[in-house]
Amino acid sequence: MFSLKMPLSDERRRHQRVKVALLGRYMLTSRREYPCQTLDMSPGGLALIAPVPAQPGERVVAYLDHIGRIEGLMVRPIANGFAMTVTATIRKRDKLAAQLTWLANRSILGLPEDRRHERLVPRNARSVLTTEDGVEHECRVIDVSLSGAAININLDLPIGTPVMLGRTAARVVRHFERGLAVEFTRTQNLEALQEQFG
Repeated sequence: MFSLKMPLSDERRRHQRVKVALLGRYMLTSRREYPCQTLDMSPGGLALIAPVPAQPGERVVAYLDHIGRIEGLMVRPIANGFAMTVTATIRKRDKLAAQLTWLANRSILGLPEDRRHERLVPRNARSVLTTEDGVEHECRVIDVSLSGAAININLDLPIGTPVMLGRTAARVVRHFERGLAVEFTRTQNLEALQEQFG
């Protein structure tokens, strides 16, 4: 399995870069937004294919699929874009490392996209996420499918953490801004989903 842990002796590039092609958009200090795509990324920096270059030292805010909002400074131009740092707390960097590990492993193992089943927007969006310690956390279900759900919750759980969403066993598979994606431990049937999430 792919892991992002690296010896800290490599000071020049402290974090291993992962080749990931994530679509998104970025904003420069002019406050104008442009589309972009990542070439590679680590918890400390990334390279972007970008139509409008940033200036060296310019602050850049990017919104990337699967990752959410990141910000940093432009450090050098590259062909068709630029490289930038990621300014983040240690906690946010750890979360980013977990997200990148998941994306890299999914690619290496040839796992299918996580949208294997059609997503439904529940009429009854309020639910409860129960963690392993038995603590119940109120959440809002953004969408749900036979294989998993996206939930809006202010809770930072490591990828792979077992949870219960309502009465359904699941595990955390992805983080995004203001929420989590969970995969059910077994594929649900439509009747059970409709009964639980209406």
